[in-house]
Amino acid sequence: ESRRRAARTDWGVYHPPVPARTGLTVLRDYPLEELVDYIDWTPFFQTWELSGPFPKILDDPVVGEAARKLHADARDMLEHIVKERWLAANAVFGLFPANAVGDDIEIYRDETRGKPAGVWHSLRQQNHKPAGRPNRCLADFVAPKDAGVADYIGAFAVTAGIGIESRVAQFERAHDDYSAIMLKSLADRFAEALAERLHERVRREFWGYARDEQLSGAQMISKEYTGLRPAPGYPACPDHTEKAMLFALLQAEGNADMHLTESFAMLPAASVSGF
Repeated sequence: ESRRRAARTDWGVYHPPVPARTGLTVLRDYPLEELVDYIDWTPFFQTWELSGPFPKILDDPVVGEAARKLHADARDMLEHIVKERWLAANAVFGLFPANAVGDDIEIYRDETRGKPAGVWHSLRQQNHKPAGRPNRCLADFVAPKDAGVADYIGAFAVTAGIGIESRVAQFERAHDDYSAIMLKSLADRFAEALAERLHERVRREFWGYARDEQLSGAQMISKEYTGLRPAPGYPACPDHTEKAMLFALLQAEGNADMHLTESFAMLPAASVSGF
């Protein structure tokens, strides 16, 4: 029933944008100073169990004072991280030909679109919805194979946790748990910032379907750009096991020094991957 109620697109009138170039791109030791302005601080405060949107949280009558001190400490450590290269950031992404087959998305290495290099198994919403509201699936956003329309998909894996273990161990040996947790929190923010910056460059440069995009940091955080950046393990695609195909497609271990645990957690922990 949910498949019968799928979202419908007239693929005869829509022509998917062709990437400026397809295949893999590796960006190792990405400059951290370029990422500082892309940091979303709201989740940083949530890590410390301080709730509220940034920057309003800094003036909150209840947690404002604690938030201001925490933010000042974070900015101080941030400066050391960037200037003294405490961390290194790597990224790999690919732009590939792709077509949907039912609820799955076949991803191909080249335009022959023969045997898939990987298949992304999407899950369709199966809740009861009012009339006129479709049961969506990420495969609905990619042209079906039988429509004869050439479509494309991007995949990425980024980390900002290279080198973090020795620095955290140094803080822990000094019984400085506060600094150890602070560094982990900031590494997470850098990883998310790299995903945000990379997606912006893909839209404007590597894929090029939004070359004239001019968005502020706040607009990017509120996802006002054209496109989606779903990640396995989150509501749009909750199955973590899809990361195995994603990492193999990107050759993430060799290209970005990232790997998966047997339960599909990413290492280094300060990592982000998705489509």
